Amino acid sequence: MESKQETFVYKEEAERLERIAYILKTVAHPVRLGIIRLLEIHPKMNVSDICEALSTEQSLTSHHLQNMRLKGLLSVKRDGRSMMYSLKERDISLIIDCLDNCQCNM
Repeated sequence: MESKQETFVYKEEAERLERIAYILKTVAHPVRLGIIRLLEIHPKMNVSDICEALSTEQSLTSHHLQNMRLKGLLSVKRDGRSMMYSLKERDISLIIDCLDNCQCNM
């Protein structure tokens, strides 16, 4: 029979893994990864500049930006007529760097 402490530790670990999976699902698209890379270099960008840098359509890019904002990865602030996007947590880049350096059999 499991002790209460073991159950609590398992629950904490399960919640932590759920949060990690949520973040990975959110960034699991080439355009979203490109957006993160751009915002590492340029801390604030508008959708037009992001589209130009990634060679993507504005509607697609806006969709990804909105999704990432709603899921808590991006911040957005109005600057005149433009909406300026930035990374909420710059540490998200560490995950991508780690995966980029992974020597998996791909």
